[in-house]
Amino acid sequence: MKVVCQKVTKANVKVNNKIVSKISNGLLILVGFTTNDNQEKLNKMASKILSLRIFNDLSIKDINGEILVVSQFTLYANTSKGNRPSYSLALNHQEAKILYDKFCDILKESNLTIKTGIFRENMQVTLTNDGPTTIIIEN
Repeated sequence: MKVVCQKVTKANVKVNNKIVSKISNGLLILVGFTTNDNQEKLNKMASKILSLRIFNDLSIKDINGEILVVSQFTLYANTSKGNRPSYSLALNHQEAKILYDKFCDILKESNLTIKTGIFRENMQVTLTNDGPTTIIIEN
C-alpha cells in the first residue's frame, strides 16, 4: 500500500467536467494497492494518516479537517525499463476496489468528513497544497 498525503486548503475531483467531491482545509490522499495488502496494513495506514502532526504540530483529527481519498494505481508504476511504465505491481482492480472501500470505511470511523473520488473513473484532481506539504507513506 502506498499513499501520497498532501496538506491542502482546498481540493476537488471532477469526472466529465462535473465536481463529484470537494473539501477544504485537510488532506488529499492518493492511494494505491499492491499484492499482500491486507486489513492490518489498511488499519496501520489509516492510523498513521489520522495521527500525522502536520497542521502546526496538530493532526487532522485535532483540527477536525476534511479528507479526500482518491484511488491511484499509477503509484505503483515501474519505470526502471524503457519509457512505458509497467503497472504489474498494482493490484488488479477487483481486489483494489475492495481494499479502497475498506480503507475509506476505516477513515470514516474517525468521524471526520471523508469524501472520495470515483473508483476506476478518469478524474481531474485540483488542489491547493498548503506548505507545500506532501508526504509519501508506504507499508
